[in-house]
Amino acid sequence: MAKSAKTNTKSASILTERSLSFLKTYINNASPVGFESSGQKLWLDYLRPFVDTTFTDPYGTAVGVINPKEPFKVVIEAHADEISWFVNYMTPEGLLYLKRNGGVDHQIAPGQRVFIHGRKGLVKGVFGWPAIHTRLGNPEAKEPQPKVDTLFLDCGARSKKELEELGVHIGAVVTYQDGFDELAHDYYIGRAFDNRVGGFMIAETVRLLKENKKTLPYGLYVVNAVQEEVGLRGAEMIARRLKPDIAIVTDVTHDTATPMINKIIEGDIVCGKGPSLAYGPAVHNKLLALVGETAEKNKIPVQWRTVSRSTGTDTDSFAYASEGCPSVLISIPLRYMHTTVEMLHKSDIEQTIRLMYETLLTLSPKTNLSYL
Repeated sequence: MAKSAKTNTKSASILTERSLSFLKTYINNASPVGFESSGQKLWLDYLRPFVDTTFTDPYGTAVGVINPKEPFKVVIEAHADEISWFVNYMTPEGLLYLKRNGGVDHQIAPGQRVFIHGRKGLVKGVFGWPAIHTRLGNPEAKEPQPKVDTLFLDCGARSKKELEELGVHIGAVVTYQDGFDELAHDYYIGRAFDNRVGGFMIAETVRLLKENKKTLPYGLYVVNAVQEEVGLRGAEMIARRLKPDIAIVTDVTHDTATPMINKIIEGDIVCGKGPSLAYGPAVHNKLLALVGETAEKNKIPVQWRTVSRSTGTDTDSFAYASEGCPSVLISIPLRYMHTTVEMLHKSDIEQTIRLMYETLLTLSPKTNLSYL
């Protein structure tokens, strides 16, 4: 374990070998929308040494708590679910047609390897697609495009009976096989960094609190919510239950230096230049200012952007829950969102953890967030 993690959050790296090993395991594990339980078990096992208690709600949102008896409640939150597919139709010839489970990108599917989560365990399969020779055979024919209703899975079965023998069934969830890997210059790639990197970062934040023996004057609720990808549903449920006084939400945002992204629309955000803070109606202005001042004081680089009617993240569910909860969004820049090669930078992970850590040390029940 790196000694620097115990003494100084401004060091070159606050991540330990154990924490990076957990990140790899966590990313490689499937956690599809509505079926997040295996990932939540991994996350809770990692989190437990750093919190006083844990609990889950009926749909699987997982929560770790520090100082559970304190009446003032602060939440740090991420979402645990990943986009995926459902088996919707099994053909007599043993092929599978699908429905989306969340905002999965159908255009990247052809040629991808998948796991079908069947009744007897994982079944390997591929998204088949006609060879280019056959697609170009008739120059007058319009080349077919990947669509949800033209994509199909082939797992080697050649009849519906053979599919059933493998444990494949209607409603079986399908995830891509691709997992964690490292590229040059401290870039990580993987499936579902959106937003299991958030779950990792909130867990690392409380690890630092524990290892640095910090005492908080409030109850801290470390929330890994389910079903964000289908409408922020898990956050909506847990926000009603907890009724927090402050919420700090972390998610991913687009690296707009990526080709084909319009900076005029999406803003100017780049991997490796620090977490992104956003202005928007759901983002509480005084809490945002506090986070910005904390970043400046601790020399943590941040990038600024705006959102429109909503953030599109769990921030909205916390902000508008019950009587309203002052909420802020801290985002990490990401390339190639909702693909199997989502890419982010190690330094952004560390700086986001630092920003949450220092912000938590700044907050107290006496923090004045009143507008008037």
